[in-house]
Amino acid sequence: MRHPLSPGVEAAFWSLLTAVGYFLLASLSLHATRGADNIAAIWPPSGYFLALLLLMPARARFASFAAMAVASVAANMLSGAPAWIAVAFSAANGAEAFVALWLIRRRIVGELSFMNLRAVANFCIATLSASALSASIATALIGASLVSRAPDFFLSWLTTVALGMLIVTPPIVMLARLVDKRAFGNISRAMLGEAVALLILAAALTTLSFSQSQFPLTFLPTVAVIAASYRLGPFGAATGMLIVAIIAAWLTGQGHGPIAAIDGSQKIKVFFLQFYLVTLLFTALPLAALIVVQRRLAKRLEQSNRWLVQAEAAALVGHWRVDLVRWTIQWSDQTYRVHGLEPGSSVDVDYSVEQYLPEDRAEVQRILEEAVRTGEPFVYQGRIRRADGEIRHVKSHGSIEKGRGGTAVGIFGTVQDVTETVENARILEAARSAAERVANTDMLTGLPNRRHTLAFLDRALVGAREHGAPLAVAIFDIDHFKRINDNYGHAAGDEVIRRVARRAKASLRDEDMVGRFGGEEFVCILQRSSAQAAEMVAERLRKAIAAERGAEDELPAATVSIGLAIYDGETGAEELLHRADQALYLAKREGRNRLRMAA
Repeated sequence: MRHPLSPGVEAAFWSLLTAVGYFLLASLSLHATRGADNIAAIWPPSGYFLALLLLMPARARFASFAAMAVASVAANMLSGAPAWIAVAFSAANGAEAFVALWLIRRRIVGELSFMNLRAVANFCIATLSASALSASIATALIGASLVSRAPDFFLSWLTTVALGMLIVTPPIVMLARLVDKRAFGNISRAMLGEAVALLILAAALTTLSFSQSQFPLTFLPTVAVIAASYRLGPFGAATGMLIVAIIAAWLTGQGHGPIAAIDGSQKIKVFFLQFYLVTLLFTALPLAALIVVQRRLAKRLEQSNRWLVQAEAAALVGHWRVDLVRWTIQWSDQTYRVHGLEPGSSVDVDYSVEQYLPEDRAEVQRILEEAVRTGEPFVYQGRIRRADGEIRHVKSHGSIEKGRGGTAVGIFGTVQDVTETVENARILEAARSAAERVANTDMLTGLPNRRHTLAFLDRALVGAREHGAPLAVAIFDIDHFKRINDNYGHAAGDEVIRRVARRAKASLRDEDMVGRFGGEEFVCILQRSSAQAAEMVAERLRKAIAAERGAEDELPAATVSIGLAIYDGETGAEELLHRADQALYLAKREGRNRLRMAA
């Protein structure tokens, strides 16, 4: 309960609740509906006590067992039973409650919930097992007085206490928990009115069915209980079942109704009533639990679908499925949006493929056909033309659904608009290429810089070593460049460098390369050139530069000195460049504006 009590007060409270409730229910049951051997057809006190044991704290149970024993003995003796029989019955009832509680706690982790089908099944197993033990104890304790009727007594006791626990315990436990959690405050008046109306209907139909025997109307309470189960869940099923049991047992005990009219002994009538109630109980309670499970699953599915739609919209990812048997296709709302269509528009398999541009369509079809043939997952990317004419890049991942025989029966896939990703990748690649060009280009001349030139030479040397391709390197610089700078200024000097670079590049073949090494120094890499061919190319370059004049003689004429080295098995670029550099110095010492070959 919500209000904290001291252990002593708490034990007294539960003991008093147990004693008073058990005594009243036992007295009423023994007085109202009796079966063979003065055993009630239904024994509600067993269910009442088990419900209290499930609700009360563990420290109050010992005192409650004592209170139950006193109340049971008193009720049985007041009904006319001898003291020793009253004690035997009370011991059997106490044992059944203890065993039922132990089995429930052992088989069910946490709180017993009648909204869980497995918990309902375990509760039924526990109560039936405890009832069998209780019946065995009662039969053994008083067996000497009814040797010839022991089997009938055992069966009567078993069904009586089992029905008591199965019918009475669930509504009490659920009602107490609803009150404890103040759940009634959250129930609308319309829902509360509907619940009351359904339970009144169950009472009215049960009264109508069991107050007369002219028409066999015992199916009517079943309709009412199932309706209560559907609308109110396990609480409706348990409460409706309790109402039916009380009214049916009372009226049948008074000799009214279709069961009381059966041509047979009182024992047969009691067993038939019990069978009727057990059948109704095992129909209603599991049905109510299944309905709760179904509603929870439906709610979870609805929530999952809502999250899926939100996730697809946020990630611009849709999903689709092709039924290979019926040759139909289903699209999610986001898939429609990716294709520029209103969700729910009519589409078919052919239409979805035809949206791809012709140059991508064949590859998409090939990938899908291969996936269907092999059963392997697939991924493809292509361009589609949307309904509004816009071209978008999309990417799909998917898998193949197989039937029982391993045959492909469907294709499931996702589709994502990756246009921005593709565009960003293109921009990134362009920026990377631009950055690489800047890193490898001399900004003054536009020629490859020293870094790029050396990398090119390293690759050329690999080809020369591994494949024997001819290779030559020429180093040249502008003659008297310092004098040009001093006489004409650095701006004129820079223009002279640019002019020399243009003439040098124009003089080379496509497979050759010229780069600026720094200052007024340049390097030419002549591939697949014999010594004679390389010398002719270098000489042509020298003459072309010497013949160049500035526009309207604003710039001074410039000449270059060239040192040429032919690859001769050098292990690295530095060795080959060193030989060419020595030849350059030789050209300068011999008067400049000339070409010299390295030794």
